[in-house]
Amino acid sequence: MSGPRQSEESDESRLDPSTSTAEDVVHVSRTVNAPVERVWQHLISETGTQALLGTGVRLGSKGESWHSDDGPHGVVRSYHPMEQLRVSWHADHDAPPSMVDLRMSETGKVTTVDLVHEKLSPDDSRDELRSHWDGALDRFALSLMTPSPAP
Repeated sequence: MSGPRQSEESDESRLDPSTSTAEDVVHVSRTVNAPVERVWQHLISETGTQALLGTGVRLGSKGESWHSDDGPHGVVRSYHPMEQLRVSWHADHDAPPSMVDLRMSETGKVTTVDLVHEKLSPDDSRDELRSHWDGALDRFALSLMTPSPAP
């Protein structure tokens, strides 16, 4: 059994994006044929959130915790509608904090979603994380383009 874990608040310096380097960042992106308003609404919906962060996740406001049924969890750090969502990320209960930043930009009626996972530890596999986030963005884009069933 491990000792007491430092609180996430005491790890704020580790989560400062201005101190990221190329070695501790994974970046993936998708362009979807939808306006940014639609992409944002999908992101904050149960379906969109779970496609990205995992089954069971419900996002709240800035400062609120989120938890996936599969273990990942964190806190909403920044919430700017139609622009950015930033969450702290712990892969499991004992994992150190990192940060996932999602930004959206629109050109015409096409939106690019950029996901940057930063502040990775030396033990984090960049290839595994890139694969994880590629899959998450694929699920997100697919669920965005799949019509919802009629009520």
